[in-house]
Amino acid sequence: MTLIIKNKWALVTGSSRGVGQQIALGLAQKGVNLVLHSSNVDNQQTTKDLLKDYDIKIHSVAGDLADPKSIQASIEQAENLSGGIDILYNNAAIMTQFIDIFEAPIEDYHQSFQVNVFAIIQICNFFAPKMLKRGFGRIINTTSGIKELPSLDAYSISKAALDKYTHDLAFQLAGSGVLANLFDPGWCRTDLGGPDAFNDVKSVLPGALIPAMLGKIGDEEPRAMLFAAQNYAGIDM
Repeated sequence: MTLIIKNKWALVTGSSRGVGQQIALGLAQKGVNLVLHSSNVDNQQTTKDLLKDYDIKIHSVAGDLADPKSIQASIEQAENLSGGIDILYNNAAIMTQFIDIFEAPIEDYHQSFQVNVFAIIQICNFFAPKMLKRGFGRIINTTSGIKELPSLDAYSISKAALDKYTHDLAFQLAGSGVLANLFDPGWCRTDLGGPDAFNDVKSVLPGALIPAMLGKIGDEEPRAMLFAAQNYAGIDM
């Protein structure tokens, strides 16, 4: 069952471009109010221009996901501006350099885990308890289907760790009305994915909306599920 999410508030990290920008557009089409996030609010102007025709409220926050203090300031601001985040879309990520697995500097692993895992845990630890008090929330963590590419090991194992964290978070939240699930946009032509990727970035819709609109399936709450955007490409929602 899908929910009507009009007038809910969503925080979309990394929403100044690429997949995050498409997620923001898709949520706006459903009437969701938005808190846009990027490392610098000036970077969000293109997204704001694309959103100008939608009858929604929009706020901006800036936060460096490599810096826990910056993260904390941005999520507190997002909560205060919105009055309460209902949909948390942890989309922002970094991809480390292509390099032989035996030559990858340990700093690549530290950097990848900070942005792709530790930052998300910090953000979820802030918003999930507030969602629990309200009895509603949708947490979506963007993962990757990358595999068998050891030259991107620092990136890929951070996503594997994120998958495990999301699984554990989802079961912690079981029965609460707050759901945690995973979203895989597929290999898209973005700054992160590069120009040779298989899919246009617009193909992440409508798949990206499904975990945000999830209701119960019978008596069960779908949790720790993986929603792959390319499985829904071309479907009208």
